[in-house]
Amino acid sequence: MNRRSFLAATAGSAALAGFPAPLGANLPGEKGLRLSVTWWLMGKMPVGEALATLVRHGYDAFEMFDWRDPALLETFIAEKRKYPLACACIVANKSVEARGCGLVNPREREGFLREINASVEAAKKIDTQRLVVLTGNELGGMPRSQQMANAVAALREAAPILEKNGLTAVVEILNTYVDHAGYFLYYVRDGAELVDRVGSPNVKLLFDIYHVQIMEGNLISNIRAHIERIGHFHVGDVPGRHEPGTGEINYRNVFKAIYELGDRFQGYVGLEYGRLAPLEENLAALRKLTNFS
Repeated sequence: MNRRSFLAATAGSAALAGFPAPLGANLPGEKGLRLSVTWWLMGKMPVGEALATLVRHGYDAFEMFDWRDPALLETFIAEKRKYPLACACIVANKSVEARGCGLVNPREREGFLREINASVEAAKKIDTQRLVVLTGNELGGMPRSQQMANAVAALREAAPILEKNGLTAVVEILNTYVDHAGYFLYYVRDGAELVDRVGSPNVKLLFDIYHVQIMEGNLISNIRAHIERIGHFHVGDVPGRHEPGTGEINYRNVFKAIYELGDRFQGYVGLEYGRLAPLEENLAALRKLTNFS
């Protein structure tokens, strides 16, 4: 069952039961971004209830749950079958620091490839097409140019694995001013260089709007210039990393710029922030903010 069929069916059931129609029941004909939600934004809600909530609000996907927990992975596999939702991405090499499995240290190459292979198997089970990759932190005493070369080499080794399995690695850009001091990949231009040097259509960038705003701003120009290199977006406002509308970013204009590039970007925009508003209010507001019907 696709999302529209699901919404139509649940709308009819709700009406018969005397309840309001699902919030997403008016989605046929809507023109908006494809939205995903990072799992921690859903709080402690049971998996099935959370997925149903996302569908009611017209969302397309979820992402970044802890697939390394075997019981949780099996729960997601079972519950996902019931709902017209995709898994937008999972994290390939664990944690921002990526200790023992980063890109910039050649001694961690084996660990990185081991994590890639393990996440490929999980991706098959949950039917996702994207793996989030973290570079890990800079190495003291080694020139950045050599660290970049190491990262390129690591991703080139991973590329055939990704290509064989129909997966795309999205390498995340993070800020070093507020949250992740020492992280290697913090400028969009360096991310673009990394992707271009790897030279595989299965290696792209995760453009986290929150992190890019902190490091350099110039969001819309950066997005337009690099859209072919971008495989996924994350969203959070500055300062504080809360929902759009709580900080300095004009998210309506940023979302419109992404929407207008729809012929060049077919991926998801993932909500990744500490919400201040109640969950259902938050989900409804973001769905409205990304609708350009």
